Amino acid sequence: MKHSSVILLCSALIGLGLIACHQPQPTPREALIQRLQDLQQRGCMFGHQDDPFYGIGWAYEPNRSDVLETCGDYPAVMGFDLGGIEMGDSKNLDSVPFDVMRREIIAHYERGGIVTISWHPRHPLTTTESVGTPWPAGTAWDVTKGAVPAILHSSEQHQLLLDWLERIRMFLCSLQTNDGKPIPVIFRPWHENNGGWFWWGAAHCTAEEYKTLYQLTYENINSSLKPSIVWSYSPNLDGSMTEERFLERYPGDEYVDLIGLDAYQWGTEDDFVRHTRANLSMLCRFGDMHHKPVALTECGYRSVPDPSWWDRVLLPILCDYPLAYALVWRNAEGGEHFGPVPGTESAEHFRAFYDAPRTLFLKDIQAIKQHRQ
Repeated sequence: MKHSSVILLCSALIGLGLIACHQPQPTPREALIQRLQDLQQRGCMFGHQDDPFYGIGWAYEPNRSDVLETCGDYPAVMGFDLGGIEMGDSKNLDSVPFDVMRREIIAHYERGGIVTISWHPRHPLTTTESVGTPWPAGTAWDVTKGAVPAILHSSEQHQLLLDWLERIRMFLCSLQTNDGKPIPVIFRPWHENNGGWFWWGAAHCTAEEYKTLYQLTYENINSSLKPSIVWSYSPNLDGSMTEERFLERYPGDEYVDLIGLDAYQWGTEDDFVRHTRANLSMLCRFGDMHHKPVALTECGYRSVPDPSWWDRVLLPILCDYPLAYALVWRNAEGGEHFGPVPGTESAEHFRAFYDAPRTLFLKDIQAIKQHRQ
């Protein structure tokens, strides 16, 4: 009997092995979604916009990063923006050359990091008339009325949108490893749509128009890139956000892979903490019910005037919610830095933030990935 049981067990294991061998391999998109879901159970990844391009006192120097020079590690997530590529420009709205951007995206992916891409497109009705006029004319922040209805319903402006999306698609298609494998990225178009500061915001188009815009973007880009693009829907921090308000402009589960929230401390610390916690409580419940990872897709405190903000304000929020990542905005000259600045008191608190068990940086997710393999 014992011998027969062993034979039966071996046969069963062989059968399971054959089944496992025939299981389809996950696409890069599916693997990235699963990685995000796994990592948000272990901690919250730290992200930084434009991290390898410039910082305080330097620009475009190889292997430099304000985060790296503060704590000895790269961010787990790096953010990049395609604003300007729709016009055929060689540099984005922050003067980052797209060829350099492509190189750094590939480099971060190959070192084991995760990439997220936003897009601040020009205003489709005024951009050709804005040469020489003061900012924000012709930019994403130009709120001249009628842009979304025009690109949806006017044949000329609709074709312009399709041309823009084709340029986005071509750039995303070009993100490949040296052996030609597609690099999966998180794409976050039409973000902060519940505000009024972008031409696609709630003050400038109906909920149905916005959803049609997002869905059209998805369908045009995803036609050839579905295996490699994780789609993020990311409204702005809202003091009165409810699930009902959230769903008003939500494109639908079939169009969204990741639930995001953009949450900056522009006002008081109390308002920031209270509203962020309220929003995340609702969004994390929604993400759990709809099987989607949740992230602070943008966050920060401009110039970090309170050095303890990192470990005293932000860290407790990241500890209390299952977030895949929290990405702070860029470190630019002129008082607009959102990340750590080496050699400052804020950097000391950032190192405490880095040392916290809940925060994950590049070395952490490299180790987790190696352990799983």
